[in-house]
Amino acid sequence: MNEHTSFGEYKGRSALVTGGLGFIGSNLARRLVEIGVEVTVLDALMPEQGGNQYNLRDLLGRVQIHTADMRDPRVVNHLVGGVDYIFNLAGSVSHLESMQQPLRDLELNCAAHITLLEACRNFNPHVKIVFTSTRQVYGRPVYLPLDEQHRVAPLDVNGINKLAAEHYHLLYQRVYGTRTACLRLTNTYGPRQLIHHNRGGFIAWFIRQAVEGEVIELYGEGRQRRDMNYVDDVVEALLLAGASEAAEGEVYNLGGDEPVSLAELAEELISITGRGTVRTVPFPPERQLIDVGNTHSSFAKIESALGWRPRTPLREGLRRTVEFYERHRAHYLKPDAGQFSRSQKTA
Repeated sequence: MNEHTSFGEYKGRSALVTGGLGFIGSNLARRLVEIGVEVTVLDALMPEQGGNQYNLRDLLGRVQIHTADMRDPRVVNHLVGGVDYIFNLAGSVSHLESMQQPLRDLELNCAAHITLLEACRNFNPHVKIVFTSTRQVYGRPVYLPLDEQHRVAPLDVNGINKLAAEHYHLLYQRVYGTRTACLRLTNTYGPRQLIHHNRGGFIAWFIRQAVEGEVIELYGEGRQRRDMNYVDDVVEALLLAGASEAAEGEVYNLGGDEPVSLAELAEELISITGRGTVRTVPFPPERQLIDVGNTHSSFAKIESALGWRPRTPLREGLRRTVEFYERHRAHYLKPDAGQFSRSQKTA
């Protein structure tokens, strides 16, 4: 395990995690509970978006869970009142689906966040908000590694809407004094990630194929290079940004130590699991149109400001993730059909 920062400033405080039944949100909620934070989770459990009640099932009794849509001001106005921190992770992450359903992506990745920001402005103006954006806002790199000064030119609707949501958070900081910080995540992987389809990210899908001894398909020859962050390291960055006054009004990249090719990632997973094979296939045209090519991000700014850097070596993170799905993958192979009641207090 990584050596965690103690985050004593959070102990006894309260936090709302939007998208808290999803991959990163549930891992963050678990860490907050461990620290001693009173945690409330909001998640719409929309089909195919990654929210899964199994992600927090063992914490029933220690968190408050609300199954509701963040676009509903009646719900959000109530939930933001009185909390000290909001970790705003809700939204759709599928780049391909954003091109197929652009108005839906606009609703989930822009309208929902304006609803939240308006609720904070009116009912909790001093709350600290940390928003998760994406490296995709940069589009195809002009130079590498990507830093925060790189021009932004998203290649898909999802990237445009994520960038807009960043600007909404920063606008509310400038105009209304809302305390916001934005993190541009790179490829995050780890336990509790959606694996029942391949539209949410290539790493989780590769992991599923390897664990099940199936064929990992590489578009082209799998030469595209990416950097990756293990979810525990991303949670650490979120907490550091939440705890720091210096982070307010800032945008930070996260990034991995060294980029690897998709072919190298596939071979690593086959080595760890002892199963699976690789096959190269032609690039689907709809994916090639929005593929960014080789890319990786500089984390120099957040390291200088907040002391964050990735701590988990790729092979170690992949090993932990594979072990998790070896034990629990039955709960992730199909959409979680059940739901909590609309508002479930689990005290």
